[in-house]
Amino acid sequence: MIDDNHRIDAETWLRPVTEADAASLAVSMTRSRAYMRPWEPVRPDAFYTEEGQRQRLAGLLAEREAGRVMPWVLADGQDRAVGGFNLNAVVLGPFRSATLGYWVDVTHAGRGLATAAVRRICELARDELRLHRVEAGTVSDNTASQRVLAKCGFEQYGFAPRYLHIDGEWRDHRLYQRILHDGPVTGEPAAPGV
Repeated sequence: MIDDNHRIDAETWLRPVTEADAASLAVSMTRSRAYMRPWEPVRPDAFYTEEGQRQRLAGLLAEREAGRVMPWVLADGQDRAVGGFNLNAVVLGPFRSATLGYWVDVTHAGRGLATAAVRRICELARDELRLHRVEAGTVSDNTASQRVLAKCGFEQYGFAPRYLHIDGEWRDHRLYQRILHDGPVTGEPAAPGV
């Protein structure tokens, strides 16, 4: 189910984000700030504080209730957030699509956690949200993220010059999608607000 915990490996699971994650997200994002800099927008220092994360989470949770965003964290064995995964811009009706965004703490990178979590999110998007497709974009030279998407069945469908303002400049992006199914649109999604 969309609100369940989903085991990723022996020490890590994917679970819905809560306001209680603000402190561990602030720690994890601060620790990973330099590592993620080439792939992230420039953010104010306040973003990396517990209060900054609390404010960000309040917005995410409100968007979740409205059915527009499905946010999860990657949690370690002590239930600390060490990554974030969102299905953003969830649209139902005949489109039935969402945009995937994700990051993994520098101390957990390279272990296949992003790949396992993206696979599980695609299953949830198909089976629980009843989406037809999920899309994602990467900065054109983010080969690690591109490998994750390829392993999870995403195919590049476009290239967007100067797509997002990342690390202080407008950066080109490769656009990917995964078609989850080609069946009819039936039933209501299981997620709150969607």
